[in-house]
Amino acid sequence: MLGVHKAFNGVTVLSDVDFEVTKGEVHALAGGNGAGKSTLMKILQGVYSMDEGSILIDGEPVQLTSIHEARAAGIGMVFQEFSLVPSLTVAQNIFLAAEPLGRGGLISDREAVIRSRAVFADMEVEVDPKAVVGELGTAYWQLTEIAKALGQDARVLIMDEPTASLAKHETEALFALVERLKARGISIIYISHRMDEVYRIADRITILRDGRRLLTEKLVDVTPEQIVEGIVGKKIEGQLTYRHRGHDTEVEPLLEARHLNAGDRVNDVSFTLRPGEILGIAGLMGSGRSELARTLFGIDKLDSGEIILRGKKATISSPQQAIAHGLALIPEDRRAQGLVLDHSVRDNLLLPLLDRTRKGPFLSAKAAKQLSTELISRFAVKVDHPNRPVRLLSGGNQQKVVLAKWLGTEPEVLLLDEPTAGVDIGTKSEILEMIRGLADAGKAVIVISSEYPELLAVSDRILVLRDGTVTADLPRRDIADEESLQLAVQGVQS
Repeated sequence: MLGVHKAFNGVTVLSDVDFEVTKGEVHALAGGNGAGKSTLMKILQGVYSMDEGSILIDGEPVQLTSIHEARAAGIGMVFQEFSLVPSLTVAQNIFLAAEPLGRGGLISDREAVIRSRAVFADMEVEVDPKAVVGELGTAYWQLTEIAKALGQDARVLIMDEPTASLAKHETEALFALVERLKARGISIIYISHRMDEVYRIADRITILRDGRRLLTEKLVDVTPEQIVEGIVGKKIEGQLTYRHRGHDTEVEPLLEARHLNAGDRVNDVSFTLRPGEILGIAGLMGSGRSELARTLFGIDKLDSGEIILRGKKATISSPQQAIAHGLALIPEDRRAQGLVLDHSVRDNLLLPLLDRTRKGPFLSAKAAKQLSTELISRFAVKVDHPNRPVRLLSGGNQQKVVLAKWLGTEPEVLLLDEPTAGVDIGTKSEILEMIRGLADAGKAVIVISSEYPELLAVSDRILVLRDGTVTADLPRRDIADEESLQLAVQGVQS
């Protein structure tokens, strides 16, 4: 890709960007939210057309004006937000819109199954092509996405935050697969905010900042600190370092859970949470972390047990009741659970705050505009106009919208489920500092995260969940390092 330029409504998003990937190379693409990574890749996919520039494949200029043209040219994409149809089988998803035909020109599911088995055999993984996708785990969704691209003869594979939803052992399996794909000469563009992954898997890195290419270097020639500074534009120091906050441990708990049971993922869970305290929750995928948050917020039905708020039993059987009691939940999947993607940034910000914009029986457009402008400014949401659809924002700015709309309700208890998933290091630092600030202001905060360095950086205590049960309640000072937490999560005594 040479001299790529792209603007939307007069706002330049990419300016004279060069990017290349060689055969059998893993090339990391990094940059802050809004740096232009997604736009550049959508141009390569044929989703957007560039205003200026050229694309060469094997040295020959190509015109990629549609996804079909990009696919025919050998460009495949593995999306961070999966593009699969849950009600269809694995084989049907792999050949969706490119179905093999049998006699009479009818779609042949049998042939799709045969070809799918061949693709998985090439990948050296075992997945049942006849399995319904919706009944499979996240790791199998990821493998199906990759098979979908390879089944259509992808020579260049774009992987966007491929490990965001994977457990540690699943991530290791993915890395092994990437190495096998490299050996076959498939080129991989690897988009990730996780520096340890980038150094583990990539050969070179290109950093974009403010729509321009900042650098392209071999990973052996650049330090993690230089990469972070390149992405953010400044040094980030101390954000992932634990700071003892000294909150009052004698004050009455703001929230207390007593023997909570909900479905088969929350089993006899008890804990306390005091004002000004940050409680981390760690556990493997499927351990019941998100289900606990959903139960506290009234989404999942509480079968037995008690939720005590400010010393009194609280009935929370719906999100409306949770909100009335001063709780707010930042959900795990911002796109599916936290936003109405086709609505504007302003509409999304105001959804839980409509009462604050009422004027008699009606909503005040003036009050709505003022409140949304305040929230956009307070949380530094990068958007050229509040009426822009929220789906067009970068992942980090979408997350800021979700945080802003719920923090606008001024909750006393904040439940954060994977609050930094898929955001850049700069936004990550902002969110962690925001969490500390909320606790310092007397809020009680629960943070669920698969990112152990972040959990260790902000938590005063950490609950370890396994099979829906609390197996450890650890003061932060008693956790020596990330490895110690990992051992506790896995049930291994250090």
